[in-house]
Amino acid sequence: MSRPVVEFWFEFASTYSYLAVMRIEKAAEAAGVDIAWKPFLLGPVFLALGWNDSPFNIYPPKGRYMWRDLERLCAREGLPFHRPSRFPRNGLLAARVALVGVDEGWVAPFARAVMTANFAEDREIAEPAVIEDVLATLGLPVAETMARAQAEPNKLALRCQTERAAELGLFGAPSFRVGEELFWGNDRLEDALDWARQARVGA
Repeated sequence: MSRPVVEFWFEFASTYSYLAVMRIEKAAEAAGVDIAWKPFLLGPVFLALGWNDSPFNIYPPKGRYMWRDLERLCAREGLPFHRPSRFPRNGLLAARVALVGVDEGWVAPFARAVMTANFAEDREIAEPAVIEDVLATLGLPVAETMARAQAEPNKLALRCQTERAAELGLFGAPSFRVGEELFWGNDRLEDALDWARQARVGA
């Protein structure tokens, strides 16, 4: 019997996606669930909802709560955290490279490394040099990967994936989908995994 699958929709600029990216593989393996990694861009989704910025910036009390909450959660999970000097950062290039990683099977370590660069090392993940450094550290072919990521078919693929997120009713990241069921937020990861396991048992 094939293992159940959870779609994992994440954004490299998203604070709570940092937590989910760093812990989803271990949690999914313990649950016997596979992950379908779905990098996308929140900017177009937010614009469609009438926001021209992160809601954590638009609503300062919500933003203050989020940063303190993230500190607490990172401490609980044993994850390094350094509040980015710029938020949100542009995750476009990272997302394009991540799509290549989905095809080639290295999206998970790449995503962890980029999230660490953004939320633990305060590095500008929009800069090609930072992404190239991540690829080199992972032992991946830098020039070839960057060229593929910036090729028109891959750019279109990310655009279509982002449009698909909006069509599915996603409004934030991280989001998890099991069939038609949607779970939003890092704290719903375990719920999504449980739902996937129950769906397999009931199949």
